[in-house]
Amino acid sequence: MSSPAIQSALQQMQQLASQASQQPLQGSQVSTAAGQGSFGSELQASIQRINRLQQTANSQAVAFQAGDSDLALNEVMADMQKASVAFQMGMQVRNRVVSAYRDVMNMQV
Repeated sequence: MSSPAIQSALQQMQQLASQASQQPLQGSQVSTAAGQGSFGSELQASIQRINRLQQTANSQAVAFQAGDSDLALNEVMADMQKASVAFQMGMQVRNRVVSAYRDVMNMQV
């Protein structure tokens, strides 16, 4: 994927996370198994972790290309793969959430 596409997908995920965290629950309160946080806050935290991984990988790649002798190629490549896998996982989660949202919205009451 290109960088603008990645940034666009991250921005869309952040918007969904902020919308989810701003909407109050109707009816009974739902808590997570650990008893902390909400779905929106967990989604926001995951997006931030993915973003940090990508920023770290990109900065390491730039530093390696600039000739930083403290970085080994295998470390840079491993961090880039971690960021890529995390992003793909985030995309799958986003796709599933959007699909579930559409399913719920299409239900007849």
